[in-house]
Amino acid sequence: MNTTMIITLLLIVCFFSLMVVIGLRSRKHASDVDGFVLGARSVGPWLSAFAFGTSYFSAVIFVGYAGQFGWNFGVASTWIGLGNAFIGSLLAWSILGRRTRIMTQSLSSKTMPDFFGNRFRSEGLKIAASFITFAFLIPYTSSLYNGLSRLFSMAFNGVDYSICVIIMAVLTGIYVIAGGYMAAAINDFIQGIIMLVGIVAVILAVLNDNGGLMAAMSSLANGENGGWEYASFFGPNPGFLLIVVLLTSLGTWGLPQMVGKFYAIKNEDSIKKGTIISTLFAIVVAGGCYFLGGFGRLYNVDVEAEGFDAIIPEMLSTLSPVLIGIVIVLVLSASMSTLSSLVLTSSSTITLDFIAPISRKEMNEKKKMLFIRSFIVVFIVISAVIAIKQATNKSLFIAQMMGVSWGALAGAFLAPFLYGLYWKKTSKAAVVVSFIFGVGLEVIQLLFSIGAIAPSTNPVIAFVFKNSLYSGVVAMVGGLIIVPVVSLLSQKAVPADAEKMFECYNGTTTVEVTDSLGK
Repeated sequence: MNTTMIITLLLIVCFFSLMVVIGLRSRKHASDVDGFVLGARSVGPWLSAFAFGTSYFSAVIFVGYAGQFGWNFGVASTWIGLGNAFIGSLLAWSILGRRTRIMTQSLSSKTMPDFFGNRFRSEGLKIAASFITFAFLIPYTSSLYNGLSRLFSMAFNGVDYSICVIIMAVLTGIYVIAGGYMAAAINDFIQGIIMLVGIVAVILAVLNDNGGLMAAMSSLANGENGGWEYASFFGPNPGFLLIVVLLTSLGTWGLPQMVGKFYAIKNEDSIKKGTIISTLFAIVVAGGCYFLGGFGRLYNVDVEAEGFDAIIPEMLSTLSPVLIGIVIVLVLSASMSTLSSLVLTSSSTITLDFIAPISRKEMNEKKKMLFIRSFIVVFIVISAVIAIKQATNKSLFIAQMMGVSWGALAGAFLAPFLYGLYWKKTSKAAVVVSFIFGVGLEVIQLLFSIGAIAPSTNPVIAFVFKNSLYSGVVAMVGGLIIVPVVSLLSQKAVPADAEKMFECYNGTTTVEVTDSLGK
């Protein structure tokens, strides 16, 4: 066993031990459904902001997206990270945070499908939304493990990657099942700190390995694999860069596991502080990841043969054993934090929004808790099996399914959720059309991607379905247009008590002088 393996193993053991201890100590916060799923809506700004950020940025971004888009756009890929920070975090918190917290509490909604059901007075919408969430979060969950494969092989040469997946899945399950949302939030905070320290350390090490920032930029502009455009402000393809920014940034507004963080936040002050903390976290982590990936062309990687996922591991292979160990823990942190958020969202949604409504007998708190914990196990097992299968046989269907998950969820949910928070005249019919449009577009995208449908000669269709990034943006932007148009044409489908629902924003709250100085 070499030095790298020993150091990495010690760091991983310490990391996993801490995660499990926190999960077991958080059991007191998970005594009922509200506490288990939402932390009793009492989560402070730091935990909420880090939970949002760590759920946002996973190993998919650090290894996959950073490598792929860094190679395609050079240092201009940093704009993707900045878009994630200012559109995906700052604007998301500013526009959705406060109104989501107020209305979901007023409607007693614990999940996004539950919000659709209560806001539009439709059990059918709740069940449909829960099915969409279930169908598209599973492949998204399994994709989290993919970034670990190459890095794990680099640090533990000769050890089966499946072992890492299984251990990670089991330990994530332990702390989430034991402590629920609060355990996940506390662990997210610790994992977020690891991500912050790790990404800064790696960037400095990689730049130092290439003679510093200016020398690295010069090499990128003049190198064999580079060119001046890869060291330029907007890169070689600004139009495609904008599409990537929109999908990866605006998409968070419609993802159940992201929006759910606003349900649980404690108070007004926590929202204000959380907005700033989350934005700064995203600038460092997302901006840092894509900035790092922008130097991928300085390394000798055959992307045609090895794929984009080989770029970041190649960049890191020359680092010291300590830094490699930190990177492995960083990627584990990014993966486990997002994994815990996804499985908690999936299990609570399928239990509260699908099983409970169709159950013949009313489910008590104890039974709901049992179902939620059981489904956490089910989702973790399924995602781990898919990840191992994908790593061993490179299934094209699985890979393409992962790619459309983000677009389908955001395309279906973003517009009706946003308008549902702000516009009283949003109708049930508009939500149905948005669901069909978003999911339908991405299913067609999947069929094109796997070759089940022949490529179209129509230039518009060929452009939309060029890949899941294009169709995902079309799904989101299309939903933002479809919902108001259909709502105006179907005002009879607006809930009769919509006016009353919006009264929650006009209520009066009495606070202590320590919280407000008054006039």
